[in-house]
Amino acid sequence: MRHSERKMKITTTVLALALLVGWSASPALAQAPPSYSPEQLDRLVSRIALYPDPLLAQVLAAATFSDQIPDAAKWADEHHYLTGDELAKAISEDHLSWDPSVQALLPFPSVLEMMASDMKWTRDLGDAFLAQHQDVMDAIQRMRQKAKDFGYLRSNDRIVVSGGPYIEILPVDPAFICVPAYDPLVVFFPPRPGIVVGAAISFGFGVTITAAFRPWGWGLCRFDWGAHVVFINNAPWGRIWANRGVYVHPYGELHRWEPAHRVEGHRLTPRSEEERHAARMGHPRPEEHHR
Repeated sequence: MRHSERKMKITTTVLALALLVGWSASPALAQAPPSYSPEQLDRLVSRIALYPDPLLAQVLAAATFSDQIPDAAKWADEHHYLTGDELAKAISEDHLSWDPSVQALLPFPSVLEMMASDMKWTRDLGDAFLAQHQDVMDAIQRMRQKAKDFGYLRSNDRIVVSGGPYIEILPVDPAFICVPAYDPLVVFFPPRPGIVVGAAISFGFGVTITAAFRPWGWGLCRFDWGAHVVFINNAPWGRIWANRGVYVHPYGELHRWEPAHRVEGHRLTPRSEEERHAARMGHPRPEEHHR
């Protein structure tokens, strides 16, 4: 056998083996999946475990594209004055290249700000959801159960908290998604003297999601907690550690733009510090007394 033929045969064999064991041409994609203990996962999900299920589903999906979060947070902050159908139109008109799961959070500048301000946490959450999505869902249920057992998590005029065996948190008004504000160091532990249980979680801040946001999966996101399945845009979210470089979730009505096609046709007006503070504290927007 000639040297060139032998070299080609060896190369073909190596490529075949690479496919069998799941190697990737990208060193980053070839990394072994991370492994988090139940205790680590509990801490990781604690700051979002009490989000309503539709918002929680979108956050988990978006976290798997953690590198896109900072730019999305900046866009959301600078376009915060747009709401409802006008915001959905602006998202489409700007030809944004981020994954639709990230774009779905653009109506929530405070959520994206929280994620962008702690990128290590966001990357860890996304990696955990890619590598151990069932364990992540179990951790969320454990934390919800603690908050419920200690009297902090209960139904009110914003959310409906289900019984068991799995705790669902659903918005009273499906078109109004509240963003609860709470201290994980309070709500997942027995009440201390002087703590008013009913005031530990604030549900005053929220966003009205119109039908125009349906292409990004809103209204079609849910959990099947028993089967450990997350549905985004009415389809099981199938992005895991092994296929994260190639998986494309179905969003039938959305065009996926390349970064070079980005346009900007709107004025850029960042939120005031008062507006940012109100969202962090779970209060309605300063200029709004009613939604």
